Amino acid sequence: MSDSNSPSKIVLAKWSDRFIAWLIDFIIISSISTAMIFTLFGGIDYKFEESFFWVENSEYIPTSLMFFVYWSVLEYKTGQTIGKKILNLKSVNMNGKAPSLKGVLISSFGKSFLLPFDVVLGWILTNQKRQRIFNKLGDTIVVKIKDVQDVSDVTYLKD
Repeated sequence: MSDSNSPSKIVLAKWSDRFIAWLIDFIIISSISTAMIFTLFGGIDYKFEESFFWVENSEYIPTSLMFFVYWSVLEYKTGQTIGKKILNLKSVNMNGKAPSLKGVLISSFGKSFLLPFDVVLGWILTNQKRQRIFNKLGDTIVVKIKDVQDVSDVTYLKD
């Protein structure tokens, strides 16, 4: 237990742990998406009308939407996806509390639709809080779950 004069410690998740959590989530959602596509379209080689979508190769849009809903719902409700739960990670706001819906939606959008851009720019323009660009825009961070006391003075530590 900490007293009010000692800062609370927020342990930032390693990039490698975040990647493994993302990979677990990717495998889960991709498997579900592939099964749904087989069920609905009889195979994975489907195309929507190009006049309906602005992207010529529109196969990624339904899966990206599934990822967006998956990350948004779970991270807003619990702060954790299945991958994050397995690796003992959690999405939180900058004070270590539950993130806002707006923050989760912004972060999930970057992860779902613009991940390579989001990660590379995050690495190049990174700050000391290991945020992707859309984490920074949504005021969210990914932490390693430890025993953290809620106090107003926060110190960020790298795992």
